[in-house]
Amino acid sequence: MIHRDTIQLTAIAAAALLLTACATTGTTGSSSPSGAPTAQAAPAPANAASAAPGQPGASSPMTAPRPAADPSAPKPFAEVSRDAKRDDGLFPILRKEEKVWLEIPRAMLNKPFLFTINISSSIGERGFYASQMGPEIMAEWRRIGNTIQLVALNTEFRAEGGGKRAGEEAFSPSLLAAGPVASADHPERKAFLVDAGMLLSDIPGMSTRLEMAYRLPYNVDRGNSYFELTRADEKLTTLNAKVHYFTPRIPAPPLVAPPVPVPTPPQATPDPRSMFMGFVYNFRALPEEKMSPRRADGRLGHFTETFTDLSDDLKANPRVHYINRWRLEKKDPAAALSEPVEPITYWMDKNIPPKYRPAVEAGILEWNKAFEKIGFKNAVVAKQQPDDADWDNMDASHASIRWFVGSDVGFAIGPSHVDPRTGEILDADIGMSDVFARGGRAFISEDAPRGLAGAPVSTLAEEAQALAALNHGWREGRNATYCTYAHDAAAEMDFALDVLEARGDIAPDSPEADAFIQARIKDVIMHEVGHTLGLKHNFKASTQVTQAQLKDKAWTDANGLSASVMDYNAYNIPLQGEAPTTYNNTTLGAYDYWAIEYAYKQVPKEQEEAELKRIASQNTQPGHAYADDTDAGGFGPFDGMDPTINRFDLGDDPMAYFRKRLKLTQELWARVQNRAPEATDDPLRQRRQLANGFSQLARASDLVGKYVGGMYTHRDVPGASVPAMRPVDPAKQREALRFLAQGIFSADSFRFKPEFLTSITTDYVEFNRAGFVNIPAAVARVQLGSLDRLMQAQTAIRLMELPAYVPVSQRKGLISIGEVYGTLQSSIWSELKTGGDIDPLRRNLQREYLRRIQANLTKSGAASGQFADAYAVLRLHAVQLQSDLRAAQGKGSLETRAHLAESLDFLSTVLKATMVRT
Repeated sequence: MIHRDTIQLTAIAAAALLLTACATTGTTGSSSPSGAPTAQAAPAPANAASAAPGQPGASSPMTAPRPAADPSAPKPFAEVSRDAKRDDGLFPILRKEEKVWLEIPRAMLNKPFLFTINISSSIGERGFYASQMGPEIMAEWRRIGNTIQLVALNTEFRAEGGGKRAGEEAFSPSLLAAGPVASADHPERKAFLVDAGMLLSDIPGMSTRLEMAYRLPYNVDRGNSYFELTRADEKLTTLNAKVHYFTPRIPAPPLVAPPVPVPTPPQATPDPRSMFMGFVYNFRALPEEKMSPRRADGRLGHFTETFTDLSDDLKANPRVHYINRWRLEKKDPAAALSEPVEPITYWMDKNIPPKYRPAVEAGILEWNKAFEKIGFKNAVVAKQQPDDADWDNMDASHASIRWFVGSDVGFAIGPSHVDPRTGEILDADIGMSDVFARGGRAFISEDAPRGLAGAPVSTLAEEAQALAALNHGWREGRNATYCTYAHDAAAEMDFALDVLEARGDIAPDSPEADAFIQARIKDVIMHEVGHTLGLKHNFKASTQVTQAQLKDKAWTDANGLSASVMDYNAYNIPLQGEAPTTYNNTTLGAYDYWAIEYAYKQVPKEQEEAELKRIASQNTQPGHAYADDTDAGGFGPFDGMDPTINRFDLGDDPMAYFRKRLKLTQELWARVQNRAPEATDDPLRQRRQLANGFSQLARASDLVGKYVGGMYTHRDVPGASVPAMRPVDPAKQREALRFLAQGIFSADSFRFKPEFLTSITTDYVEFNRAGFVNIPAAVARVQLGSLDRLMQAQTAIRLMELPAYVPVSQRKGLISIGEVYGTLQSSIWSELKTGGDIDPLRRNLQREYLRRIQANLTKSGAASGQFADAYAVLRLHAVQLQSDLRAAQGKGSLETRAHLAESLDFLSTVLKATMVRT
């Protein structure tokens, strides 16, 4: 028996001999690829393998040296996680003080999940707002040696069979974040830790968007970024990060104004060099069982998950479009009416003011009417987030209605996140700004009236640019939609309240006025919930209601003002002396029921294709007309050629609606001018009422112009009985031209009493809210919308193509481009025939006309291509105008004579330039 002390002494002696050997022979070192030295064990004696035990050179099991530990190897799991608090879930979270780790099971490597980013807090201006859904992507963890990668998978191009490998080789994934593995594997769970700090970087690409908005280079400050909250469950792991962005310095403003205006630095932060943004990172498990996808049909409007299928080359168009929809299944498939296995639940944000919660809830639950029609009871559920809740409804497991504020914000947005494999909606967070909570009126008074001072009307275009990039995620064409309905609906509400208050039909701050606001909130929530159910805008729905039905209160109370809440629906304001009717849209329309049926009707798999075709073929039924944002135009190359597809009109005759709005605006302005201001009034009251009228006319001006050279369109399958497009009737086109000439282009439409104009005040406490009124700038905004449309190339090309769309026997009486240009020119320059003085407002309009003549005649390529004939006709009219200007020289007041001389000189220069160039 050997005593324990003897063994210890033997081991000590062996260690001493080993140290002596090391000192004698030395150690060698080598360099890793990065240049860092790596330790190597000392070489053993050459005869070590053959020496007998106990002889020199022999190795004893008690004394054999252990290989030196690799310093680059991860530390043991237990050592790294000691004293850390653990939260189990899809990817368990471990926290110790400020350190946060994610536990990655090896079984989850290379297994796809949905990675999403939401914006919980922001800076409150220029498109950067809280409560916004951000990008989504299907991602996976990849381990390369001791490096962990978060990789975004490329789902834009897919293939099965032989084409799968070729597709994977052709189209690269993207790296979102990477970092070193933080621990060795857990011995039982076969999982390792990674530092979650790799997420505290600019994964959302916010620095680029900040540079777009402010033209300043902002970077992430990793040292001052941190995780606020974390939570995990079986299907979801969520980390709330607060990321600090900074720029070292704000450059001094230029001494001379640059040719292109430079945006100001951030105005809503205490120090424009520094800002925090809150991101909610969600790792969500994809459903183990894929939902059965449903193909889109162009006769209805649903958001889609779109990809290119490269499985074979037999299809002319390899693009595939799956509609976005929630997974909704009956508990009892055989029952005519059944509750769903899992309802679509919306959590109402605790920030929603209590007095508006009933209206928000009503807007959510209104959709149950459509689901009940296809056999679902209580398919949509509304729940209120408790005021003391410590969980964030921006995580990926709570669809929500979020209430947010900003310094220049007035919109709502209805995005959602989907399973890219099938189009299944997994999460949705509606963002609703407080534009209504502030009565709408305050916001509009600070925003829209800037047009009266000649400044930009609003920042909505900038918001659209920033939020479009944000919500489209890393792929173009995602299912988010930028929706200005809340802002525009608030403007509509203000106009309606102004008219009714001026008449004495409703009192400011009365229960009736509050009911107006509540009804509009319900309407906007219905609209945005519709987006999160998968429905796109429908800007043709309003034309499915007749003018007579709009005047029938019993009919509008029961059926609403439009065939869809997905339209931008205007207020139904009666003319003076007409009977009151339903003012606001309050219920779903026929189109909404139809679109929900196509997306959610439960049908046996073997019958689905036939049943969906049957449902979609109902597109010619009353109330089922559909057209989306592209059809309405107003952005990019889409100018909107169908005058029945508009944002904010009412009834089957948009022209009649626009005429009515002109009369209502003139009534409002007359009443405002006859009302003596009171000392207790908001300083901007009169200014706001002026602006609300100008906003109505600006919209009407542009939309009326769509009739000229317009085409009625109809969505259907090839070979349908209804033509896909047909020209607008010539009589309707001429009616539009007369409306513009006699109403919009007439200075008499914008006459105001001097006593009224001199009484308009500004806010002397907050002078920067609004300067003094600039009527010419506001009038120009109204007139130039239609002028631009009438003189644009697309309108000219369609006018020249009209005869090709009409049988020869019916071409008599068609409107021509020569008639349009001639009518426009004679209307704008009518004073040249009468010899009278030219009003300042008219002089402004005439100058703008000449500028457009210049642009069309001198731009490169104008005299060739499709525009060549239009160029020739326009130039012919310009030559005639030159002759008329010569004949009118020396007539009228000094200002008129100066204007005519300057106009002649300008036009002659333009014509000479084009002649030389040609």
